[in-house]
Amino acid sequence: MEHRKLAAALSAACFLYLQSFQAASEEELHVLLQGDSAATVARAVEEHGGDISHHLPIINAIGARMTRQQLDAVLLTGAVHQHMDDLGEQDPPEEDDAECRVRGQIEISLRDGQITWPLYNKKPKPATMQALELSWPASLGRIDRLRLGKVDIPIADHQQRQPGELKLNFTQDSGPVIDTREDLTLGFSSRNAQRLQQDFQQRDFKFIARFFGDCETDLVPGYSNNSGDYYYNTVASVDPLHLEGIRGQGITIAVADSGLWEHPRLMRDTRGQPRVLARYDAMTDTLDEEVVDESGHGTHMTSIIAHSGPTMKNGEPTGTYKGVAPDAGIVAIKILDRAGFAHLLDIVRAIQWVVDNRERYGIRVLNLSIAQQPRWHYWDDPVNQAAMRAWAAGIVVVAAAGNKGPDPMTIGSPGNLPYVITVGAVTDSWTPETRDDDYIPDFSSRGPTPSGHVKPDIVALGGHMTGLIHPDSSLAVDQPEDLLSGGEYASTGSSQAAAFVSGVVALLLQLEPELSPDDVKCKLTSSAEPAINSDGKLAYSPFEQGYGYVTASRAVTLGETGCGNLDLDISSDILTDRHFFGPAEIDDEGNASLPDMESLIAAEPSAKGLSTTRKWGVKDHIERTEKARPEHKPDESVRAFNWEALYLKEKAAIERLATGGAPQAKPDLPKRSYPRRD
Repeated sequence: MEHRKLAAALSAACFLYLQSFQAASEEELHVLLQGDSAATVARAVEEHGGDISHHLPIINAIGARMTRQQLDAVLLTGAVHQHMDDLGEQDPPEEDDAECRVRGQIEISLRDGQITWPLYNKKPKPATMQALELSWPASLGRIDRLRLGKVDIPIADHQQRQPGELKLNFTQDSGPVIDTREDLTLGFSSRNAQRLQQDFQQRDFKFIARFFGDCETDLVPGYSNNSGDYYYNTVASVDPLHLEGIRGQGITIAVADSGLWEHPRLMRDTRGQPRVLARYDAMTDTLDEEVVDESGHGTHMTSIIAHSGPTMKNGEPTGTYKGVAPDAGIVAIKILDRAGFAHLLDIVRAIQWVVDNRERYGIRVLNLSIAQQPRWHYWDDPVNQAAMRAWAAGIVVVAAAGNKGPDPMTIGSPGNLPYVITVGAVTDSWTPETRDDDYIPDFSSRGPTPSGHVKPDIVALGGHMTGLIHPDSSLAVDQPEDLLSGGEYASTGSSQAAAFVSGVVALLLQLEPELSPDDVKCKLTSSAEPAINSDGKLAYSPFEQGYGYVTASRAVTLGETGCGNLDLDISSDILTDRHFFGPAEIDDEGNASLPDMESLIAAEPSAKGLSTTRKWGVKDHIERTEKARPEHKPDESVRAFNWEALYLKEKAAIERLATGGAPQAKPDLPKRSYPRRD
């Protein structure tokens, strides 16, 4: 089942924690000091014997190492207006208190007349199997051999009573045991088994392995051709743009992450031309040296954004590509170490470098697939301060919402910054041919932010996203179950969703280079498709889906301009003259709501996977089949939205596009018509 894979992804380096630098002594602090100018603060620090670690003029700050006594002396000079002296504190790691943690390989092997499914035990103590449920096409006959590792599992007493099914139950003493890894192997009696690879796909089989300690793992359906086609470009309508030559050419994306594996499909574009324009290590403040990706996270993000390999069908290229923007320029920036940790000051330094070098390298997009627990008001957060300046400088900043859902108010920083494009995740449930089972998984962080802003802004594909990763990177070593037979890696998270959107932004900017960051945000939000219930209400709240599900072709054709961040003033925010609060009301117990929220959102939680009541987008909602309609029609007098009017306007816009006319502006969805408080 999908939740198995999604839960496993939470251990990936998509969620950022502050990492302490090694102190020279027990009393040494690592601090951030802000004043009227970074130079003035630096002089004060040096005069009192402190060591400067980071020059951060982008936020009028420096990072420094000093004792408490030295810090107190610097503060008395009046050069410092704000300081943070707890940067050495690290969020404690989350405890894994599960009795059992077994993961099945994301991909099975069908060859030599048998099926092999590797199982990995992620706990130091052995895992004992409690039950095994298997189903397969009846044409394969009976299972005549079943093994876990080198141990045969007796099946004579449990042989299927109906074709294609077998259920086994074990006691604590008799159950097969997994220490670290064992292969579950199945052989079949029919001659058809010799054609497993040719005639069958992974989705034809259903396996569930349960272990003592309330633990289970399921075989995911998988794709039919994962090495030849990564599918997310098909699901989110990027393919039609590729076929029209819209591939991000002329747009540079800075990926601030764990570095880059210099794989040929990442180093060169679809024409074979070099396209990695710069490499910057913000951890060591070095330029033009290889930024080795020990984690794998940064390579995976870059692969989603810009993999230049062609998609294949029946051994032939389709004219589309595996990355969203395969011709975009790339600037690789390292801020994460092998474990996926980064220091706040390094992130600020990375953003500063991007802003300082935006013209040199043509940087138009900054991907920040990171999320840390917010510790300050959005305007006091140093990373957010730097991100605001990047946005004001004309750089589109795309940030991950975080992987701390489904609880509300779990949006991470810098995704809690109201200006940037904050992206939550959607999964396609391994079915690229339909969106009826696409849903927002539990892990995707929910809004609102502590300042009452509705986040995420949009949701995008982030479930089991395929991409390149070095086989020796920590993700590949620690999560071998997510490696595919072709050498690719499938990972899940809002990090992947943000990377996907960064690629879409490059496509938009290729077509309209004059777009401002606010206009890009408007293009994405105005064209996003909300999940709508059959009763005409939203299937997910704005705190879960924002404006809705992003698809590339809609953003290009139907996206509007002039609506991004209209209720904000970034200049005032940067100057600290004025800060802004969103429409969400948050009570003393942390419960969040919006005006008229009960009339906006369906009463029942949206189902995971296939839903007969949920449709993505106004068109799909209005044109749903009669079979999927509710038995009773909603009371027209109390409807929250006039979906029919929106549908007609969208239909007219599409018709004009088909005849070469300009698209008509689509009105804002009512769900954003909330009063603002500031």
